[in-house]
Amino acid sequence: MTGANEPEVPPDSAVGAPLLEVSRAVPQPVGEVWQVLTTPTGAEALLGKGAELGGKGEPWRSEDGSHGVVRSYHAGQQVRISWHADEHAPSTLVELHLIPEGEGTRLSLRYQETPDAGINANLRQHWSDALGRIVTGLAPVSEAAAEVTT
Repeated sequence: MTGANEPEVPPDSAVGAPLLEVSRAVPQPVGEVWQVLTTPTGAEALLGKGAELGGKGEPWRSEDGSHGVVRSYHAGQQVRISWHADEHAPSTLVELHLIPEGEGTRLSLRYQETPDAGINANLRQHWSDALGRIVTGLAPVSEAAAEVTT
């Protein structure tokens, strides 16, 4: 997927920032969760309306102005992106890991705080909501089956 016309992956400006995590457990196996995540609906659930997950080094952009670059992509296991709230916002790294847990999957989303306290105040809810949208995209899951930890 790399070529002469692909964008260069920029350096991380958030390296060394505090790492925070939100996670959810679902009864579906990793393969099923990954399959949903890699659809247009799954990518929008994670990144926002209009966003698409590409390969490593490929940019993404959602209609709300958030954008970034796919930093790492390991099918069935993990995706790492850079994330900017808007054109002028600082970058942060976001990693979503799919971890087998019994017969189900734990979606573990880790993100770095940005230097902007205003953005940080809303990040935990932003990423928790994103996981909720991914869970909603899976086969019907009862509220009791979707465990939330923050």
